[in-house]
Amino acid sequence: MLAEDLLNHMIPPLKATDSAGKAARWLEEFHVGQLPVLDERNYRGLITEADLADYENSETLLADLDLGFANVHVQHDQHFYRVVELAVENKIQLVPVLDERHEYAGVVTVSDALAAFGPAPGPSGQGSILVLSMEERDYSLTQISRYIEENNAKIISAHVAQDEHDPYRIRLTLKLNADDLTRITATLERFGYSVTAQFSGSAPVSDDEHERYDALLRYLSV
Repeated sequence: MLAEDLLNHMIPPLKATDSAGKAARWLEEFHVGQLPVLDERNYRGLITEADLADYENSETLLADLDLGFANVHVQHDQHFYRVVELAVENKIQLVPVLDERHEYAGVVTVSDALAAFGPAPGPSGQGSILVLSMEERDYSLTQISRYIEENNAKIISAHVAQDEHDPYRIRLTLKLNADDLTRITATLERFGYSVTAQFSGSAPVSDDEHERYDALLRYLSV
């Protein structure tokens, strides 16, 4: 499934000529933490609740604000796994999608992308998503699967993509049927795999992971 197949048409973009006050109202109305801002059909970045907290004048135009996430987007024909990866890496709730002309096409929410994985079989809850980074020569799904199964879990789906920042590395995104990733990540890291992101289901999280887990709960509430 591609990003263009998951576009959420219920979440509108803002225009650069819109005010900070309008942005604040829309963030509240659509129950999201970010919204895309466009200049004509060109994507400029995301306006966030944190951005607006720095401006007391509700009449300030979005064109006058320093927007973040200008380089965070996917192409319409990219796999939806990439949406999840970008959202995890940047701790955002939705990812903008650009068309073949590199113009704004819409957004995919993390909840929509996670739903595309399908439910995990059995009574284990939501399951989990794990993103690994490794050198291409070290990739062996059979070996990785064995480490995971040794920790009483199974791979439901897997997707391999080239690391956009390093041509010699790949990203492996896994959907697992287990909620608690603690032992699985410890095993994989012990054998040299780099765990770059994870979404756990209902397992307790450490203090370091608490912020990300809270973000996931917000994602799923969209």
